[in-house]
Amino acid sequence: MTTTLSTSGYLVGKCLVAMPALADSNFHRTVVYVCAHTAEGAMGLVVNRTIDQLSFDDILEQMGITPSVDTDQIRVHFGGPVEAARGFVLHTADYRDEGTLPVDSNISLTATAEVLKDIASGQGPRHSLMVLGYAGWGSGQLDTELKENAWLICQPDEDLLFGGDVGQKWTLAMARMGIDMSRLVDTPGHA
Repeated sequence: MTTTLSTSGYLVGKCLVAMPALADSNFHRTVVYVCAHTAEGAMGLVVNRTIDQLSFDDILEQMGITPSVDTDQIRVHFGGPVEAARGFVLHTADYRDEGTLPVDSNISLTATAEVLKDIASGQGPRHSLMVLGYAGWGSGQLDTELKENAWLICQPDEDLLFGGDVGQKWTLAMARMGIDMSRLVDTPGHA
């Protein structure tokens, strides 16, 4: 049996798309890929924010890894405010090492130096995001935020997760859900 981050979480493998009224500066206009969601809480990675002060090559240098392929285009992403120095690589399921945890059948998460070495040598996953930190919710917290209309739920694809136009991912997610931004109000409500 394959170990996954969560086998029962109903939002695992989905994206949370922040509603415009979500004022928390860590999550305003973010797209968060949910990696785990259980009764104990949830964990996800913001996929549409980069950390411009730090490059992938800086991380490789800190870890003593010398790239043999061009890694200049790889950007480091802000995954969330929890454990901001902890690194993860969200990637397509074509890559696997001992530390790889499948999120779903298409996407996996690896938090080892080995994946960085493989990316730096051109042997890494087909698509990946280098992420520092994560978004975390305690027991029932995410469910409460969903009831308060803080988030919409979107089915991700590789372009939304790994596409290069980071600044447009939130708008892209809204458009994929058929939401006309000109008709969206900032005030939550219930039918």
